[in-house]
This record gives sequence, C-alpha cells and structure tokens, in this order.
Amino acid sequence: MDGTVETVGASKLPAPELEQEALEHVWIHSAEWVRLAEERGFRVFERAFGSTLVDVNGREYIDGLSGLWVVNAGHGRQEIAQAMADQAARIAYVSAANHTTVPTVQLANVLASLTPGDLNRIFFCSGGSEAVESAIKIAKQVQAMRGFPKRYKIIARRGSYHGMTYGAMSLTQSRSEKFFGPFMYGVLHVPSPNRYRNDFGLEGEEGDIMCANYVEQEIQYQDPETVAAVIGEPISTSNGVHVPSPKYWQRLREICDKYGVLLIMDEVINGFGRTGKMFAAEHFGVVPDLMTMAKGLTSGYAPMGAVAVSEKVFEIFREQKDVPLGHLLTFGGHAVAAAAALKNLEIFQRENLVQQSAEKGEYLLKQLRELLHHPTVGDVRGLGLMCGLEMVKNKATKEKWPRNSAFIKTLERRMNEKGLLTRVWEIVHVAPPLVVTHQEIDRIVEIIDEALTEAENEFASEIGV
Repeated sequence: MDGTVETVGASKLPAPELEQEALEHVWIHSAEWVRLAEERGFRVFERAFGSTLVDVNGREYIDGLSGLWVVNAGHGRQEIAQAMADQAARIAYVSAANHTTVPTVQLANVLASLTPGDLNRIFFCSGGSEAVESAIKIAKQVQAMRGFPKRYKIIARRGSYHGMTYGAMSLTQSRSEKFFGPFMYGVLHVPSPNRYRNDFGLEGEEGDIMCANYVEQEIQYQDPETVAAVIGEPISTSNGVHVPSPKYWQRLREICDKYGVLLIMDEVINGFGRTGKMFAAEHFGVVPDLMTMAKGLTSGYAPMGAVAVSEKVFEIFREQKDVPLGHLLTFGGHAVAAAAALKNLEIFQRENLVQQSAEKGEYLLKQLRELLHHPTVGDVRGLGLMCGLEMVKNKATKEKWPRNSAFIKTLERRMNEKGLLTRVWEIVHVAPPLVVTHQEIDRIVEIIDEALTEAENEFASEIGV
C-alpha cells in the first residue's frame, strides 16, 4: 500500500495529510483528544476484514475488542453492504412516528423469535444509549398507566455502564459529576456481583445472592411504591466481566415480581452471541420485562438499537388505546439499518456464529488463564468471546493499578505496537469478532504475554519482583 487513500470527490490524500486533517477537524469521542493529538496516539483506519483492521499507513492490527464489542460478524462483509445499498435505493426513510417499512417489520419479527420468553414487542432506536433511555421511559410510563404515578426510581448497580445520554449516564456509576451533575433524580446504586472483590467479603454464589438480596433491601428502604425498575447488564463489562451465578438473576426476578418492579436487562454489549448464547439472559434462565440491545444487532454496519418489551408490559397500551408512548426518535427503525441487521442475523444463522463464540470462547479463556503466572495478572474470567484480565500491583492484597497509571499506559502501548488493539484499563478486555480464528486467538494471547513481560520488567521496582 502506498500510504494514500481515496476521498469522496477528491484526489488521493497522503496518509500524513489525512491524519493532519483528523487532528484539525475530528473530535474523537471520550478520548483525551488534545493530549492524544499531540502524542499522535490515534489511528485513521482505511479498511478491515474479518478480525483485522488496516490503517492508512498499511499497518494491520487484530481487533481485540470488536470495535467496542460491536463487530460480532466480523469486518468487510460485502453482503451486508450490498443489502444496505439495495434498501437505500428502494426506500431509506419514513417517519417512525406513524409508519414503518418492510425490513423493519421483518426485523421485528425475527427479533421476537430470537428473544427469550414473551419479549415480542420491539421499539427501535439508533443505539445503546437510546435503547436505555427508551427503556427507562417505557418503564416509568407503564408504572404510571398501571396506577402507580409515584414509581419513578430506578435501581442500577455500582460499576455499571448504560450509556452516555443524560438518563443513561445517570444510571452509569462512572458518570462525571464534575461536568454533568446533578443527574436524573431517583437513581440508586447497589452492589454488583464480583467474585474477586465481593462487597460483603463472601465467595462464589453466596456473594452473588447477597448482592441480589441487597436490591430487595434497597426497594424496601426506598418504599416499593416509589420504585419503577431495576436495571443491570447480565454480565457487566464495565464492572470487570464478572459472571454471576444463575441464582443471582433468578433471585432478582423473584424480588421484582414480589414488589411490582420491572426488570430491565441491558444486553447492548452482551447480546447477539457475545457470551456464547444469542442473549446472555439465556445463561441464567430469566426473562426480563424489558431488554435493551444494539451493537451486535447490525455488527456495526449501521447504527441501530432496540428495546424488546414483554407482552404483559405492553398489555397496558392495549387496554388504554388512547394513550400513546410519550417517546419518539427520528431514526428509530431506519430501513437501511434494518436491512443491515437482517443480513447480519442471516449470517449468524448460516455460519452458526453463536456456537462459534461459545467454542472459541472456551479456547480463549483457557489460553488467557496461562497468563496467571504473571505477577500483575490477578484474575482471568469471562464467558464466550467476552473475557478480561484483572491487573493488580500485588496479588496478595489485590491492589489495583490506577486506570491512567504509567504501567497501564505502557502495557497498552506495547500491545498496540505489536499489532493488537483492545481496551487496557485496570481490566484488559479481550473480545474479538466471533469470526476470530484459533490462530488469531493464539496471537492475541502471545501479544498480551509479551507486552506484560516487557511492562513488568520496566516497572519491576513497583511490582516488587
């Protein structure tokens, strides 16, 4: 490759010139963009295929995070691109306020057949944050329509991530109070399953169940007549990829039913094969009242999200026919995005990608556990192709490395230099596309191993080895 790329309506631009234009005009989301720009710590990508990304300089990288747990079907799927082009030529958009399109109807039907239990009513939106916003509003309106107007509170979990729009960020515990507070009123946070550092000093399933019981205590403390819903990711990536016991989620289901509280499962990251099931809820034998989804729904080929709503929740709108949902999103159910999702799910079925995730995930987790000999790897865990390594300064005390510490930044830089892109915080996340090969998994683990050794040698005095 000659280091140039084609731009629409212009001649080829040399890679350095294109990178300079990025510095001057693009604002990369949630990055320390000024510092990143000064250090040239970003990449401009030109193409991709399978599990591989190629930047404008021709350098190849393994996509160790599927973008952001998004590109489940892999990069470069020409048939998805063609399906989108064909749909755009036929009809791209109608108002979601009063109408819909053929692919949107077809997609809703497919999703209703894939989701657990009676989650048969699909509200479409443009992404995960919008899906969470929509679920919150649906839950609150349903409670009011049922005769409980004081049920406005939402219980989320410590360490949770549910998005970056205002309501979703209010549920996200890592929110920035400094810049955006005060947040949405009535949001409470409770302990989340964590078998490495359980809030109650308990181990295994016992600790998980205590976390669930804490939700009941919070509902009682707040007064059940004020609580609308409980929300959680089946397996929280933001909180360290801790896989809870099925009894945790089954207990939450019992508690919500007991107090008339709606249960929302946030499957934006977990869904569409990421954990080795189509939806992570299937691992736990629980059907929520509402389920949010996005990311793997289209494998990133188009922005799309959705909320799947149970029949018993939607029933109130059948009873009160003159009361519409007080919510609207311009691009909800966009026809081109729906076409992308349909073709994406067709590929899932044809190539058995969910089963591939389960099998390759077992192999990945086994390989990653070989890295526990490193003094800075405190724990390795995960399910399907969603794994994480917890980084510690000291295994005995489980002392964390700060997310922006020099060690963590060095570890990430060395991985990048060796051709692996992933998120390296206090957790090293490993979540490649479901089409990843065993050879690529071996290379991912090899790169992490090499980068750990080099970073540990550089910071030996801090680690005490």
